[in-house]
Formats: sequence, C-alpha cells, structure tokens
Amino acid sequence: MDIANNLGILLGGPWASGVNLYLTVFGLGIAGRMHWINLPGTMDTLSNPLVIAASALMYAVEFVADKIPYFDSVWDSVHTFVRPAGGAALGYMAAANLGPAAQTLTAVMGGSVALSSHLTKASTRAAINTSPEPVTNSVASVTEDGLVFGVLWLIVKHPVIAALAAVVLIVLTVILLRMMFKFIKKIFRFFSGSGKEERSGKDDG
Repeated sequence: MDIANNLGILLGGPWASGVNLYLTVFGLGIAGRMHWINLPGTMDTLSNPLVIAASALMYAVEFVADKIPYFDSVWDSVHTFVRPAGGAALGYMAAANLGPAAQTLTAVMGGSVALSSHLTKASTRAAINTSPEPVTNSVASVTEDGLVFGVLWLIVKHPVIAALAAVVLIVLTVILLRMMFKFIKKIFRFFSGSGKEERSGKDDG
C-alpha cells in the first residue's frame, strides 16, 4: 500500500465514519466503483453493488432520523457501537496487505478516531436538543454531512491534504468534545439542582 497516497483514507475515512458511517461507506464505495480512487487492502469490498445499495438505503434512513429532535440522540446512542466499529473495520481492511500487526494498529486507530468524532457529534446534538426549536437539528445535520462530503472529496482528489485536514478535524473534535462534556455536565447539575429545590419546597410545605 502506498502510505502517502492512502493517508487520507487511513485518517479521513475513520473520522468521517464517526460522523456518518453510511455516507462514508457509500462515498468510498462509489469512488472505488467509478475508479476515481484505488481502495487499499480489501477495501474494494465497499465497491460491491450490494454494499453500495445497503449503505445508500441506510444513509437515506439516517438523513431523516438525524433531523428529528430527540430522536437524533436516540439514533446516536444506538450508533455508539456501530460507528467506531465501522471506523475500525475501515482501518483493518485498508491495512490488509501489511500484516496482522499493522492491521491491528490501524483498526485501533480507526476505531478511536471514529469514536472521538461520534462522541463529539452525539454530545453536540444532546446540547442542541436542550433548545425546543427544530431548525438547529437540521442545520447541524446538513453541516455534518457537508463535512463528510468534503473529506471524501479530498480523499479522492487530494489524499495528502485530506490527511492533514483529518488531523486538524481530530484535534478540533477533541477540543469540542471536552467543551460539550462540560456543557452537558452543567445542564445535568442545573436540572438535578432544580429537582432538589422543588422537592425541598414540597417538603417545607
């Protein structure tokens, strides 16, 4: 495998799968099928028409589910295991020609990157759902899909730039994830405090 030309897949693919696994699989599958890119290792499996069709169907489902307030958080919760596993699988397949040790390393790396971007997405959506209006969910969903499309385009056209962009996105993801966790903790403390005050008021009465 040409490491220089496939850095975008090794880093950008897992990051994108953590945000939207089905769109990532569909995009890479189409790119391989159309010969826009040489998929490394055993990733040519993604170019199978059945895989493309299944990922397209699941992306269509997620496209709708991702824009429904509160349900999007339920969907993210279910995918806490699916997206990181997908990122790990992409890394594992990409390093198929490099031996078991390299496959294990890239699988762990891919799963970790996908988990970080997934948790950032899920926590951001949980924070957005504290607001009753539904528009923000749609805007966030379209923005996320746009980022995934952008990363996939860079993987095809400019793989080295895609790798650099993925590194930047990973760093930003970690920073944003820490911010989101702090924000959500404050929200939980606020509601738990309000509940205690309400119970205290009833007891005093």
